[in-house]
Amino acid sequence: MPKKIVKKGKKKRKPKKPSKRWEKYVIEGEKAIPNKKFCPRCGSGIFLVEAKNRIYCGRCHYTEFLKK
Repeated sequence: MPKKIVKKGKKKRKPKKPSKRWEKYVIEGEKAIPNKKFCPRCGSGIFLVEAKNRIYCGRCHYTEFLKK
């Protein structure tokens, strides 16, 4: 006895989320100025993440603790 073939419908396409790239910069005139600090070890292009009490680089694990 052959196996029963079940046809599946097409999957619905999810809409793409907008890029968060432009949330990292402020545009003044014709210049884009970064909102966050760059990592001193990795150089420009790698931003530091701001946590509760520290600033952290996910690439090289550089950490600066903030004073309260």
